[in-house]
Amino acid sequence: MTGRIRTPGFLRALAPDWLVQVRRWRRAHGAFPRLLRPSTFSEKILHRMIFDRRPLLTQLADKVAVRSFVEARLGPDILPRLLHLTTQPTDIPFDDLPDRFVVKPSHGSGWVTLVTEKAAMDRGLLVRTCDDWLGRNFYGLTRERHYRDIPPRILIEAFVGGEGDGPPDDYKLFVFDGVVKLIQLDSGRFGHHRRRLYTADWERIDVRYGYDEIDNCRPAPAHLQNMIAAAEALGQGLDFVRADFYDTAGGLYFGELTMTPECGLATFRPNAFDEWLGGLWTLPPR
Repeated sequence: MTGRIRTPGFLRALAPDWLVQVRRWRRAHGAFPRLLRPSTFSEKILHRMIFDRRPLLTQLADKVAVRSFVEARLGPDILPRLLHLTTQPTDIPFDDLPDRFVVKPSHGSGWVTLVTEKAAMDRGLLVRTCDDWLGRNFYGLTRERHYRDIPPRILIEAFVGGEGDGPPDDYKLFVFDGVVKLIQLDSGRFGHHRRRLYTADWERIDVRYGYDEIDNCRPAPAHLQNMIAAAEALGQGLDFVRADFYDTAGGLYFGELTMTPECGLATFRPNAFDEWLGGLWTLPPR
């Protein structure tokens, strides 16, 4: 027999978090991480995943609990309107919902359904999708410990509109000790996903991070300064957090807070940028 021998799924499930994470990180980066003395941004994400046990990280990753955190620091207007919250998808009041809305679970990342035309929606399929989300623990997929104890719930939020029927671009602000140092622009997340990095002054950074670059230079978002102020308010007291926002004609809206972007698996090209970004992050004492 030739080829790579893979560990059976049940053995992977029994493996400790740190072993699964280190092996996965090594496959992504081609080298073992400096786990006890991390230097790069990617290594420090891995370090957080393995060693950081602060309950606050769980609150900020919880799509329901984070709303009270954001409201306390920024007020309610920046939050997309919550239309429904449930643990029973069959009870979703579809007839009372607007024509466009967003459905997502409280306890995961990247699990989302955009409804842009309610009349064309398959209600049964959406209910089954929600049941599937509720039956899974996102922690078991990624070993990000801060997801492990989040109560599974389904949120339905107002649709934050972009151009046409699609979602708006996603602005992800990297906040270190309460200061924005990097802005990541993601476009076409539910289709042809592309990305570009900028400074806080909206100067393009010639670095590729995980995805192909957006083809053309984008003007600074209309609410850039408000966005930076909001991200820095949310990041006060935290060594690092990524704060995500949507900038629309109707105003600025909060997306989510991310504790461990890409699980530290996405690579920077050139790789030296990973080292530079890691130098901005002072880890709290263990």
